[in-house]
Amino acid sequence: MHKDMDRLTPREIVSYLDRYIIGQEKAKRAVAIALRNRWRRLHVPERIREEITPNNILMIGPTGVGKTEISRRLARLARAPFIKVEATKFTEVGYVGRDVASIIRDLVEIAVSMVKREHMERVTERAKWLAEERLIDILYERPYSYDREVESYQRERIRESLRSGKFDHQVIEIDVEEKVNPFGPLSNVVGIDINLPEISTLFGKRQRRRKMTVKEALKYLQEEEAQKLIDMDEVVDEAIKRVQESGIVFIDEIDKIVGSGSSSGPDVSREGVQRDLLPIVEGTTVTTKYGMVRTDHILFIAAGAFHNAAPSDLIPELQGRFPIRVELDSLTEEHFRRILVEPENALVKQYKALLLTEGVRLEFSEEALDAIAHYAALVNEKTDDIGARRLYTVMSIVLEELLFEVPNPGITDILIDAPYVEKRLSQIVEDEDLSRYIL
Repeated sequence: MHKDMDRLTPREIVSYLDRYIIGQEKAKRAVAIALRNRWRRLHVPERIREEITPNNILMIGPTGVGKTEISRRLARLARAPFIKVEATKFTEVGYVGRDVASIIRDLVEIAVSMVKREHMERVTERAKWLAEERLIDILYERPYSYDREVESYQRERIRESLRSGKFDHQVIEIDVEEKVNPFGPLSNVVGIDINLPEISTLFGKRQRRRKMTVKEALKYLQEEEAQKLIDMDEVVDEAIKRVQESGIVFIDEIDKIVGSGSSSGPDVSREGVQRDLLPIVEGTTVTTKYGMVRTDHILFIAAGAFHNAAPSDLIPELQGRFPIRVELDSLTEEHFRRILVEPENALVKQYKALLLTEGVRLEFSEEALDAIAHYAALVNEKTDDIGARRLYTVMSIVLEELLFEVPNPGITDILIDAPYVEKRLSQIVEDEDLSRYIL
């Protein structure tokens, strides 16, 4: 677990989540406690550490109210490996489709990429210097009379020119390594899981000359040098440890794999997915191409609307593995109003930033924001309730004409007021058939 967790109390975790998600206090408190408990577990005596398992969470609520966003932001705060999967994408063993163990294999891939990126960032300066050395070897024409001091001076002059961008557009040739896949493109289609060092040494890598600008070459060579400077065995060990100690798996639409009680047909596969999920959630060992990974202390967060089913319809063993149940509230007009402006990634802030790139300052009146929130809530009430996602469709209709007209020399400042919102939305919202089609 990342060292920053030392100072993150549950209250501070909730405060961080408040910057991105409006409302849903119960869900925020539940995940904050779960995250802090993981840190606490790592500091208890070793003799009981293994016995403390995470309290997995079941979130119950309609779409678009923040279930996924809460989990994603939590993982980002903890710098933990995170994966979101949909329960409906998996089938039980024996059926055609993905097996649930692939969740852990994918999570390990994400962790390896995350840790590798962190390690490469640590050697950025050294890798850049080595890449510059290789470029200087290409650009420097050694004189007939060799003089070490003169050569050192000339190389430093070239390095200064490189850093100032003087050679950016000059085209050179460098050797580029290409990995050879001995199994061809078919391996990507059928999902052959290959990462054995002995395989790559047997078939080797192919080198070819490529022309590119000095600027492109510097970027490529810096990446190549950074790869050489990091220890991949260390990266893999750290990634596996991070998955086992702080990994988070978000399983969406878990209510869709609840069977209807029949003993044949697709419902058999649905219950089979639940039974296959059970050992993963309970704690088992999964074989990945990087080694064995234990799932005992991975935090699982499951979510579903549960419109046509109840959590009690899950198989009893799986129910017992999600002891923390949190019901998320449907979003109200007041929530929509706050979502428009308060979060750090609020829609209004996004559109302002987009139009500012064209030199246009966009503003919304308070009444206009009230109207947008009102219509979003109204459409959710009259049609399907898709939560905060409704704001995206409403905002796109409100700003469509404006976004099409910009850039325009005559448009530099724009104020969206309530009459403009009414003009754009009232007719669509009043016509229920039209609103179903457009909004």
